[in-house]
Amino acid sequence: MAGEKKEVDILDTDDDLAVAIAKRTAELSRSHQRPAFTVVLSGGYLIDKLRKLVEPPYVGEVDWAKWHIFWVDERVVKKTDPDSNYKLAKDGFLSKVPIPEGQIYAINDSLDAEHAADDYEARIQRLVERGVVEISPHTKFPRFDLMLLGMGPDGHLASLFPHHPLLDEKEKWVTFIKNSPKLPPVRITFTFPVIDASAYIFMVIAGSGEVDAVQKVLGVNSSTDLLPVQRVELENGKFIWFLDKLAASKLLNI
Repeated sequence: MAGEKKEVDILDTDDDLAVAIAKRTAELSRSHQRPAFTVVLSGGYLIDKLRKLVEPPYVGEVDWAKWHIFWVDERVVKKTDPDSNYKLAKDGFLSKVPIPEGQIYAINDSLDAEHAADDYEARIQRLVERGVVEISPHTKFPRFDLMLLGMGPDGHLASLFPHHPLLDEKEKWVTFIKNSPKLPPVRITFTFPVIDASAYIFMVIAGSGEVDAVQKVLGVNSSTDLLPVQRVELENGKFIWFLDKLAASKLLNI
C-alpha cells in the first residue's frame, strides 16, 4: 500500500463505527462537486455498518439523487438469491434511500460468469462515455468516487484472493472467477487497476474475524508475502480504515 494517503479510525462500539462511517460518507457526498457521485459496495457485514446512513441526521444530509451504485464484486447468482450482494444491499440499505432505480447497476443475472463480467465492464464504459463515471487521467481506468469495502480473514478484498492469478490482471476492468476459495465459487470482480484508481476507499472491519489480517496490514510486520489488501496502491486517493476495538485488538503500533 505504497503511495496512497492512509488513515486509521478505531471506534469503541459497533454503533460508534456505524456513526463514523455515516458521518464521513455524508460529508464526502455533500462536498462532491460533480453531478454524479459514484459509490461502489461490497458484501458481507458492510451493509449493516451503513445502517446509520439511512437514519437522521445523515439520511437528510445526502443528495441521494446524484448517487450511482456499483458492486466491487458479485456472486453469479440470481438477484433474489440469499448469496447475492445486490439482494443484501437492496434489503439492508438501498430500499431505505431514494436513489433512482436506474442509477443502481446490478450485474446481469441471466448471463454466465464470463459474459456477466464483460457486460458489466461494457456498461461502465458507456457510463464513462456519458460522463457519469470519471476516467483516471493517469491509467485510463474508471475512477470511482468512493469504494465501501470489507476484508476477509485471509486479507482478500473484492473477489481477489491470496495467490490467485487474478491478482495480476492488469488489463480488464471487470473479470470473473470460477474457483473462489470462498463459497459460492463463481463470481465477477473489479480488478486492482480499478480499485487503485479510486478517489476514496473506506475499509470497514468489525469483530475478531479479521484481527490477524488487520495486524499484518497495519501493525509492525516485515513479511514479504503480501495479503491482497496490501497490494492496493491508490494512484491519487485516500484509504481510510474504520475498525472497532475488537478488529484492532492486536495492533501494537498505529
